[in-house]
Amino acid sequence: MKKLFPFFFIAAIILNACTGSTTLTATADAVATQEQIGGITQTAEPVLETASRLNVNEEALKGLSITVWVPWYGIESDLFNTFVNEFNVQNEWGIQVSVENQVNFSNMYENVTAALPQEEKPDFVIALPEHAQEWYADGGVTDLTAYVTDPKFGIDPSDIPAVIWDQDTVGEARAAFPAQRNAQVLLWNETWADELGFDSIPSSSKDFQTQSCGAQKSMLTDQFAENDALGGWLVNTDIMTAYSWMLAFGGGVLEEGNYHFLTPNNIDSYKFLRGLSETGCAWQSTSADPATSFAKREALFITANLTDLPSIARAFAAANSTDKWRVMPFPNGETGVMAVYGSSYVILNSTDEEQLAAWLFVRWLTEAKQDARWVEATHLFPLHTSTLDLLGDYEKTHPQWKQAVDVLPEGSLQPTQPSWRTVKIMLGDGFNHMYRVNTPSGQVPAILAQMEAMAKDLSK
Repeated sequence: MKKLFPFFFIAAIILNACTGSTTLTATADAVATQEQIGGITQTAEPVLETASRLNVNEEALKGLSITVWVPWYGIESDLFNTFVNEFNVQNEWGIQVSVENQVNFSNMYENVTAALPQEEKPDFVIALPEHAQEWYADGGVTDLTAYVTDPKFGIDPSDIPAVIWDQDTVGEARAAFPAQRNAQVLLWNETWADELGFDSIPSSSKDFQTQSCGAQKSMLTDQFAENDALGGWLVNTDIMTAYSWMLAFGGGVLEEGNYHFLTPNNIDSYKFLRGLSETGCAWQSTSADPATSFAKREALFITANLTDLPSIARAFAAANSTDKWRVMPFPNGETGVMAVYGSSYVILNSTDEEQLAAWLFVRWLTEAKQDARWVEATHLFPLHTSTLDLLGDYEKTHPQWKQAVDVLPEGSLQPTQPSWRTVKIMLGDGFNHMYRVNTPSGQVPAILAQMEAMAKDLSK
C-alpha cells in the first residue's frame, strides 16, 4: 500500500493540470494572487459586497409597521390593497404596511398639511407633485436622492422616461417618486376623415382647423338640420386641455420661473380656439357625451385622457361602428405636444428605519411586474420602458393606448412650483369662462391679462 500513495498523488496532480482546475485557499493572500497570462502580470480584484450607505441596521426593519395614506377608490384602491397584502406576506424583512383612505387628492392635501407638524402622521402618501413640492419646501418631506442612488437599495432610473422621472425634482433634490402618469390627448376619426378627403393626421393647427371645418361643412349636406352645428372639435375645457393648447402654440404659463400668461403665443392659441367656435368648426354642449358623439360621427375630434380610452372603445361597439380612430398629440407643426401629469409617492420625514421601510415598499410597487398590473387596471402609462415587455397582449387589444405611449418621448412637464396647485385651478376656470360666456376672439388678451394677475397673486 505504501507504494500506491505516490502513484495516486501524482495522478491527482496530472488530473488537475489536464482539467485546468485550481485549488483555492480561502485566505486574504489568495484574493491578491498574481497570475502570469500572456507574459503580463495581472492582479485579481477583490470582490466587494454591495453595502448600503443609508446607515440603517436591517435587523431594525424586521416586523416594522408603516402607514400609507391613499386618495383612491374603486379599482385603484382595490388593486393597491392587493399589493399591500402581497408585500406584507412576501417582503424579506417582515415589514407590515397599513392603508388609510383619504377619499381624494384635495382631502389628502388638507389632511397631510395638517398632520405634518404632528407626531402621529403617515409614513408616506400618494399625492400630486405640486403638493409634494410644497411640503418639501416646508421641511416635511424626505429627499429620496440617497435612496434612489443607494448601492444596495437603490434603482436604475435610466429605464424611466424623462417626462415621468423629472416631474418630482426640486433643484438637485427628489421630493417624490412617480406613482401614476396620465395625459390629455386628442382623438381623431381616421375613417371619417378619409371619407372627407383627409388622408393624414393633422400635424399643425392649420391642418386641425381645415379638417374640423371640413367635418362641420359635411353636416350641412345631409337631410338632418339638427346636426348642422356639429362635426368639428367637441370643445373640452379641462385644465390640461387649456395648458396643452398653450404649449402647442409655443406658449405656456411660465417665463423665467414666473407666471406669464399674456404672451403673443398664448394670445394666438386662445384666438385660434375661439375662432374655431366662431366659425362653427368647434362646438360645445353641456349634455353631449363625448365618447358617444365621437362614435356617432358628431365630432371628428374629441379630447380625452388615457383612462377614457376603454369607454370610447365601448361606445364604438355600442354604436356598431367599424370606424378606425386614433390618438394624436396637440398639433404644433412638428411632433406634437402632450402634457403628462399624475400622482407620486411622497415619503414624509420620520425615523431612518421607517423611511427606509417606506422606500422599500415604493421600490417594490414600481417594479415591472407590479407596474404592468397597474397599467392593465388603470390604462395609464407604464413607469418603466421595460414594462412594455410584459404588456404585449395588452398592446394588441388596446392599440390607442400604445399610440399614446409612442408619443411619450415628446411629452411635456407641468410647472413644478408649489403654487401650481391653485394656479392650475384658476387656469381651468378662466378657460371654461371664456367658452361659457362666448368670449369674442378679440377679447382674448383681456382674459389672459386677468389670468396673469390672478396667478401672480396666488403665487405670493
